[in-house]
Amino acid sequence: MMTTETPDALIARLAAAAREAAAALAHAPADRKQAALTFAAQAIRDAEGAIMAANAEDLAYADGKGLSPAMVDRLRLDAGRIAAIADGLRAVARQPDPVGRLLAEWDRPNGLHIQRVSTPLGVLGVIYESRPNVTADAGALALKSGNAVILRGGTDSIHSSAAIMACMTEGLRQAGLPDTAIQMVPTRDRAAVGAMLRAQGLIDVIIPRGGKGLVGLVQSEARIPVFAHLEGICHVYADGEADLDKARRVVLNAKTRRTGVCGAAECLLIDRQFYARHGAVLIEDLLAAGVEVRAAGDLARIPGTVPAQPDDFGREFLDMIIAVKLVDGVDGAIEHIRRHGSQHTESILTENDTTAARFFERLDSAILMRNASTQFADGGEFGMGAEIGIATGKMHARGPVGAEQLTSFKYLVTGDGAVRS
Repeated sequence: MMTTETPDALIARLAAAAREAAAALAHAPADRKQAALTFAAQAIRDAEGAIMAANAEDLAYADGKGLSPAMVDRLRLDAGRIAAIADGLRAVARQPDPVGRLLAEWDRPNGLHIQRVSTPLGVLGVIYESRPNVTADAGALALKSGNAVILRGGTDSIHSSAAIMACMTEGLRQAGLPDTAIQMVPTRDRAAVGAMLRAQGLIDVIIPRGGKGLVGLVQSEARIPVFAHLEGICHVYADGEADLDKARRVVLNAKTRRTGVCGAAECLLIDRQFYARHGAVLIEDLLAAGVEVRAAGDLARIPGTVPAQPDDFGREFLDMIIAVKLVDGVDGAIEHIRRHGSQHTESILTENDTTAARFFERLDSAILMRNASTQFADGGEFGMGAEIGIATGKMHARGPVGAEQLTSFKYLVTGDGAVRS
């Protein structure tokens, strides 16, 4: 896993091999890409013991570093999570091939017939922290979309990622595709990240997946286009016309299912009419589940809560902590989310269609939900098989980035001796 090359030389070598592989993948038959992912899925199931042993090494390393429980949860693999990784690969394999799709076509009076067809982006650079499953997700989505990918996993997950990477390579080889289509940077040296961000002309798109520190670094220093979200400051708004049982289920799941994911709810907004009708039940549920509730205004008088500070709103806790505030109707919720949100995911709990439509129309987050947990902000749950990340920008990809979002397009123009006057 170590190299004596300089970071720039290492990335240049990996990228050169990736560009050759990308040229082959751009026209690889769909059935061979599907076969590679299916073979890789089986390899992961067969290598469960080896992957678990590698993960144990990473967990020991993380324990020595004193990582937070949320970060350890991201890192930890068990039989169920390994099976889910394999299932994700099979799900991506079954999807329609996104390359070569006819997006539009038309004829022009000048004699030209024009088609717009989907095409791969080229070489992707994916930089991620802790979660070893990203090795499989990113590799699968890149391959499905005809792209080569260079993976730079977290220092905490290097052994787990390498074990999964070996299975991805096995899948490529069995399908007769270039094994350099999916590569992993073989070093913990953080200088490799900087080398990837400087690799203009070698890497076409950078996709960071991790915490605010990593994503902020990538966005500020990259000389290459970036698909990313900086923070997942997700809100749940309990409207005055919310169904109580639905609201209780959704709020608890949105916060507590997994606190370390970007789709975890970080702020609960409660309409004053809901509070007048149902009292503090949503807050009491959270407290009973062990959540630290940082409450503003009148809510701070509820026993067990902690008074909220101004910077608790617009903050990504990634922990068993949530900020709570009363608002005046849907417009009060919209105003708060516009001021404090990160345009990731927001959910409204309401039985009123007009109110829900207003929430959807007047907010511009990448994902807006109604009567559903923000924890569904995930490409797998959207039917994409997996995701390479969530994008909150407004150019090209937005929301869960799956195989289709990893394509661009080109124009195919046909004439019959056409010349321009």
